[in-house]
This record gives sequence, structure tokens and C-alpha cells, in this order.
Amino acid sequence: MTLIIKRRQLVHDFKRLAHAVWDCKYHVVWCPKYRFQILKGDVGESMREIIREPCRQKEIEILEVNVQVVHIHMVVSIPPKYSVSYVVGFLKGKSAVAIFEQFGQLRKRYWGRHFWARGYCVGTVGLNEQMIRKYVKWQIKKDQDMEQLNLFEKEH
Repeated sequence: MTLIIKRRQLVHDFKRLAHAVWDCKYHVVWCPKYRFQILKGDVGESMREIIREPCRQKEIEILEVNVQVVHIHMVVSIPPKYSVSYVVGFLKGKSAVAIFEQFGQLRKRYWGRHFWARGYCVGTVGLNEQMIRKYVKWQIKKDQDMEQLNLFEKEH
């Protein structure tokens, strides 16, 4: 009886397209060119919002997003009609254009309108989704703790 209930719960987690039933979740990480610590303050807050719009356009569900000073962590659900490389390229391209429109002063540092470094890191989430989502959330706390430690060391 328990097995049947679990199977039904799993079926409800799947999404549907015209000819497919799917559940494709990925942990994706990418960083700005030269790993400049640029994604803080207003730029970081804007980046969170900038990323949401292209995801909405392509029906990509953001399960977790964490914009850190030198990289972005995302757990996303991507429809199987898109490849992961297409989605990451699309998000990086749209977000670079939007960030340069909002923060024109970044053009001096990132000449040629190349905001993001080449490449990205991706892993399938699979059955470890909750653990990976906790990891993405935990990363911001880890960075905050490191910043406090650095401030403490500078004072002493």
C-alpha cells in the first residue's frame, strides 16, 4: 500500500507536455568574467529579478536561486524541449544585456559586453533534490560567515 502511494506522489511531481511526461531538475552554477566580486548590493539584487523574466518566458521553473558575490547557484526545472546548454546560454545572454542597461558603469570593466565567464557547471538533481536545495541555501550563510570572519581579522 505504501509503495502505491509513493508512486502516485511521484507521478504528481511530473510535468506534462503534449507528448511527454517529465521531471528534469538541474543544479547550475556560473560566474562573472574574471571572477570579479561584482554580484553584490544593487547588482546582485537586480540579477535575481533579471533572471526570473527569461525563465518565465521559457517556462523554466526556478526552484532555488542564490546570487553570491562571485557566482550564481540555481536549481531549475527545465522542460525537455530545451537543452541545458541552450538554457544557460539564454539566461547568461539575456541577463548580461539587462545588467548593462541598468548599470552602464559596468561597461568600463567588462568591455565588449561580455559579462559572464565562458562555461558553467551543471549537475542533475535526481533523487537528491532536497539535499541540493539545502546546499544552495546554505552557501549564502557560508559566504556571510566568511565576510564576518574577514572583517574581524581586519580589525585585529
